[in-house]
Amino acid sequence: MPNSPTEAPHPIRVGVVGVGVMGYNHARVLSDLPGATLVGIADPDDGQRGKVAALLGCEAVPGIADLIERGVDALVVAAPTHLHHDIALTAIEAGKHVLVEKPIAPVVAEAEAIVAAARAKGVALMVGHVERFNPAVEAIKNAIRGEEILSIGITRVGPFPPRMSNVGVVIDLAVHDIDLICHFTGSQIAEIQPQVKAAVADREDIALLQFRTANGVLAHINTNWLTPFKARTVHVATRKKYVIGDLLTRQVTECFDYKPDGSYSMRHLPVAYAEPLRVELNRFLEAVRGDKDSAVTGEDGVAAIATAIRCLGEPTPAEAPRRLKVAG
Repeated sequence: MPNSPTEAPHPIRVGVVGVGVMGYNHARVLSDLPGATLVGIADPDDGQRGKVAALLGCEAVPGIADLIERGVDALVVAAPTHLHHDIALTAIEAGKHVLVEKPIAPVVAEAEAIVAAARAKGVALMVGHVERFNPAVEAIKNAIRGEEILSIGITRVGPFPPRMSNVGVVIDLAVHDIDLICHFTGSQIAEIQPQVKAAVADREDIALLQFRTANGVLAHINTNWLTPFKARTVHVATRKKYVIGDLLTRQVTECFDYKPDGSYSMRHLPVAYAEPLRVELNRFLEAVRGDKDSAVTGEDGVAAIATAIRCLGEPTPAEAPRRLKVAG
């Protein structure tokens, strides 16, 4: 039951499973987040979990069962994606609320199984599409609210990341923007026209993806690992305005009031300062308490990975899937 307005909420006891780059950051934020108590971290790598425990001053254990025994209320699953299904189901079966890093699972069938289990058990499930909580994304969303959206263009490029194993830019990068297109339009992707190429890597390192949403918005994603610098930009055209957002510098500009002579007005929109991961985890705690619904639902996560897999031309859930091993 939610707490009364005058009653301070009880801290949510949270554990983190998997403390690579993202898992460490989750644990770092949780260790200093009001309303949460970091019970501990779990990772099978002795050295990694010991290093993170020393940095954060928290308890470190080998596996999820150890965290469950310590009485956690919720778990963040930041292990490699091919482990998400088993770890999430173990947590859910134990009655724990779960935040699963993106992508929710490597194949649609496993993603749907996580969603079904959480629904049956009545626990909160949220998917860690952290870009949703970028203040620039929120500013763009507010600027286009109530507008007739015509098109969306997103660029997400950068140099090759040495941490990657056997996945390409679609699963690592474009899945963020597939989710953002759905978030901005309030619709799902209905049609895809993907072009992907492995230029210098074993898997695709260039992807040009075109979409049409169910409500008729045209969208495209340009992503690669061939650019020597990082760029993260969003362009949204509506019937009455054009909005440009830089997700790295967090600058959002709005063009409007078009004139017959080709002139127009332009203004920079206010963008709040916030760490996206901190906002995400606060929203997860609200879902755990029952104060709000999950900001990124399990169904959102299923839709994103399903579209990404379609872009790669990989088997449907009815066919034998090939597992993707990628850090969450």
